[in-house]
Amino acid sequence: MATKNPQMGKDPEVVIESALSRTEEFFQRNGGNLVIALVVVLVVVGGYFGYKYLYAAPRAEKASDMMFVAQQQFAIDSFKLALEGDGNNAGFLDVIEKYGSTPAGNLAKHYAGICYLRTGDLTQAMEQLRAYKTTKGAPNTLINAQNYGLQGDILVQEGKYQEAVSLFKKAVEAGDNSLTTPCYLKKLGLVYEKLGDYPSTKSAFERIANEFPTSLEARDIEKYIGRVDQQ
Repeated sequence: MATKNPQMGKDPEVVIESALSRTEEFFQRNGGNLVIALVVVLVVVGGYFGYKYLYAAPRAEKASDMMFVAQQQFAIDSFKLALEGDGNNAGFLDVIEKYGSTPAGNLAKHYAGICYLRTGDLTQAMEQLRAYKTTKGAPNTLINAQNYGLQGDILVQEGKYQEAVSLFKKAVEAGDNSLTTPCYLKKLGLVYEKLGDYPSTKSAFERIANEFPTSLEARDIEKYIGRVDQQ
């Protein structure tokens, strides 16, 4: 049996007036809490957009402008000037110090790591490369892969082959493309070979041959596969 609606049969005006009375009563009881909640929401939302557009965005733009000359120095292999600046123009270290939390400041850490690596300071190179935070987006996947790969290169130079395996794996996984992936697959295979793990070595080399047959690394990969088969 259907439940009878107590409002049925009543004058519509009476129903509306009753509903309005209940609503008014609700706001009278809870109005203070509602106002507080509304203020909190406005403060949080306002703070977020204020931070993003009035603080973070201008800092990001200033960091990019500050790094421009350092990037030019880097492009012509002037790694010391790119790193430290020339007295008039900032270097990557200056950008990191002032704007390290911005996207440009984060990228400056990657640049600084390469500069230290090219000038022979492996300790500082690793420190800066590790400070870089991987970022999302198609253009950044190449930088992410390179960052992991460079860390792997340093570990290889230090004879830390097992640790290098982990970094080269991350470099391979950072982006699936025909530029960086076969490069780091080959480096991964060579490190496995150093460790005497020939099945893993062959697997890395064969992936280059099968998945990236037009890559530079694939041109002589059969030679490497054949070398492993002789082990």
